[in-house]
Amino acid sequence: MDKETQVKRAKMSRREFLIAAGFIAAGALLAITQFLDTDSDTTTITSGNPRLGPAQTVALTGVERDVSEATLKQAVKHAALSATDFKWLSQGDAVFIKPALNSGNPFPATTSPTAVAAMVELLKEKGAGRVIVGDMSGIEHVKLSEDELAGSSRELMAASGIAQVALDAGAELYFPEEHGWDAFVEELPREQTNWQAGIMMPKILQEVEHIVLIPRCSRHILLGSSLGMKNAVGYWRTDSRLQYHRNAATIQEKTADANTVPSLLNKQRLVINDASQMITTLGPDNGFIVKPETGLIIASQDVVAHDMVALAWLLRNRFAMTEEELREYRDPYTNQFLVQTLNRAVVTRLGGAKHVLGSEKLTRNDLDSIWDDRVLNRAYEIFGGIPQLSLFNVNDTVPDDILLALKEMVTTS
Repeated sequence: MDKETQVKRAKMSRREFLIAAGFIAAGALLAITQFLDTDSDTTTITSGNPRLGPAQTVALTGVERDVSEATLKQAVKHAALSATDFKWLSQGDAVFIKPALNSGNPFPATTSPTAVAAMVELLKEKGAGRVIVGDMSGIEHVKLSEDELAGSSRELMAASGIAQVALDAGAELYFPEEHGWDAFVEELPREQTNWQAGIMMPKILQEVEHIVLIPRCSRHILLGSSLGMKNAVGYWRTDSRLQYHRNAATIQEKTADANTVPSLLNKQRLVINDASQMITTLGPDNGFIVKPETGLIIASQDVVAHDMVALAWLLRNRFAMTEEELREYRDPYTNQFLVQTLNRAVVTRLGGAKHVLGSEKLTRNDLDSIWDDRVLNRAYEIFGGIPQLSLFNVNDTVPDDILLALKEMVTTS
């Protein structure tokens, strides 16, 4: 597959941070846990083979490599308008836009600023009153506790390029950590969840009528991929993130379960992703960046349908990497010991070394096809079955070979 690639090298990458944290802060305790079975008996709640679910449309707009910002904005708007009729939006409604702001690194390590600007403009055109763009960054950059705060999502959003374009388009910015520990409220996932307690979500979601999710398309060092459902982590308070990583035996299933809290179930209207660039190794902050000759904007009203297509697109581009590229930019996710080590380093960062001994093992989830993904497989169970996808080629902008490949990758039979 013809593509242009770039490699971003930060002064201190996520991998370097986590490795350092893991072996310095949690090294001794981790060594002990290799000999003591401290994993709990928590098992994945499953209902067996999921059934086929309702029909869902995923709109795809193809964009040529290095198109102008104006053309890319139009592609985002066309995808959104093809995915939803916006009848859910009434004049003056407040809309919360949730990007992926795991770091301050530029797209595709974080959400596309162009996609954010396009959606703010479109929502305003459709009659939205307040449009709020907000997130809380990853724990290696921002840590909120009951009595102190380290780091700033506001500064990271500025560094990523998202903040200014959002403001210029007429949005306001919101960062939960700036409002303190009490700016969150407990929300409970649906019954039969893998969570042992409720999830602390930002109170501001109670003040808006709608949510638009704008993730990105990336490999992830601990979860295998970072797409729409994984983006929910950015909402959570530190104690919920600790629960997520400490009880890691079901971390994939908890990712899906977390998307069933009432605010997301009742208010999330659209998931739209500028996947004209993506990270195919390491992730989420750094890695091998692929920029295909024809990129995609992926939009759907259903987060599960979106993630099926986004993962297929990520895997197609990952599989297109040459052996030399794969050797040079070796993916640490393929090493079980390293994945387990890094997750326990995250636990240490979130809650202190005292939580490491009781933490569960995070088992990496090999992703050779979308049907291997435990996040998606859990989602099929709790969201009513495997969505029967209809891929809509917006203005015939997606080449036939891409469309056919994606259809084959997301078809159940």
